[in-house]
Amino acid sequence: MQSSSPNQKRSVLSVSELNREVKHLLESNVPLLWISGEISNFTVPSSGHWYFSLKDAHAQVRCAMFRGRNRNVAFRPQNGREVLIRARVSLYEGRGEFQLIIEHMEEAGFGALMRQLEQLKAKLQAEGLFDPSRKRNLPYLPTNIGIITSPTGAAVRDMIHVLGRRYPAAEIELWPVAVQGQGAAQKIAAAIEKAGSSGRHELLIVGRGGGSLEDLWPFNEEVVARALAACPIPTISAVGHETDTTISDLAADLRAPTPSAAAEIASANAAELFQRLENSRVRLYRAIQHQMRHLQQLVMLKRNRLRHPREQLQNRAQHLDHIEIRLFAAGQLQTQQRRAQLASAQRSLVHYQPKRHIQEKREKLQQAESNLQRVTEFRLKHNNDKLNLLAQLLHNVSPLAVLQRGYAIAMDTNGRAIKDSRTLEADQEVNIKLARGNFSARVESIGD
Repeated sequence: MQSSSPNQKRSVLSVSELNREVKHLLESNVPLLWISGEISNFTVPSSGHWYFSLKDAHAQVRCAMFRGRNRNVAFRPQNGREVLIRARVSLYEGRGEFQLIIEHMEEAGFGALMRQLEQLKAKLQAEGLFDPSRKRNLPYLPTNIGIITSPTGAAVRDMIHVLGRRYPAAEIELWPVAVQGQGAAQKIAAAIEKAGSSGRHELLIVGRGGGSLEDLWPFNEEVVARALAACPIPTISAVGHETDTTISDLAADLRAPTPSAAAEIASANAAELFQRLENSRVRLYRAIQHQMRHLQQLVMLKRNRLRHPREQLQNRAQHLDHIEIRLFAAGQLQTQQRRAQLASAQRSLVHYQPKRHIQEKREKLQQAESNLQRVTEFRLKHNNDKLNLLAQLLHNVSPLAVLQRGYAIAMDTNGRAIKDSRTLEADQEVNIKLARGNFSARVESIGD
């Protein structure tokens, strides 16, 4: 065994340098990775960064997602939740721990699909795509029905069987499409557009049999929902089982719980139609019999009312005679009434001669003038007395009347009345107003 020479120089790294080198090697040699796992030990310090472990059944790794990145995550991570992340491999130098720096995170599996479904449903709901007011009524007894589904599935066989049994008169046209897998949604939407614009169908059924959420997912795609909403003919969505509800169910004019139920809704039962036809025939036969009996009775009644022409002429002649007699009597009565009205008018004219009316009006006018003069004289005297009284009262309260009784008013040089001796000063000049004239004075002493 060789021993190191004392003069050989050793290359020694510090722990910090080692960790820094390892971090550089990891980050420069391992590209961005997609990793799935379960969250555990999830913590959020005051900085807003996320720290947790991502684990599976056999191992775990520390993860960090900084605040600038986790703001774009559409859900709140929780312990036990399966997630799919895109991250770069790194090393936390402070503790020498291997870790993942997460750039992107999304829910994995069923949870992610459900969140995506709810977001799309909310978006289309806000646009009014599911509004009941835009739903159309299905046609009664459509002569041509289009079916968009897989040509090999059980759903198409069930629908054709039900339509053939219940309503064999209807013409059925199949538009074969893939109902699951990559690109299925675009193919379904294209088939809806072509079938709706073909002008051959009165009704369109779109659907498939049951399956998992992933299997039914093409019917949750936005392109299918918009194609159904834009379809110019009424549509029925029949996807999966009764418990399955897809976005296409909400966008179509009607949702059927199953494909077989859609065929029953779209068709009329032939036996029921024949029974309704028989019932209508019976009601029509009875109505015709009733109408014929009514017409026979009406003919008998009219025949009994018919009279010989001679009898009718005699009745008409007698009727004319009666009219002539009534007209003559009415003319005489009218003449008498006009004569009475004329005599009454003559008497009224004598009573209402203009000269007489003018004299009456003149007398009334003279009486009114006399009354007006008396009232005017009374009013003038009353108002004069009232004015004198008010003048006497005004004189009694006038300051000049007080001065006539020997009083005087002291005022300062500005002409303001002096009411309080405390406002005066010695040797101040004041003006004294008397009942007749005024004079100036100077203050020598001031008392209370």
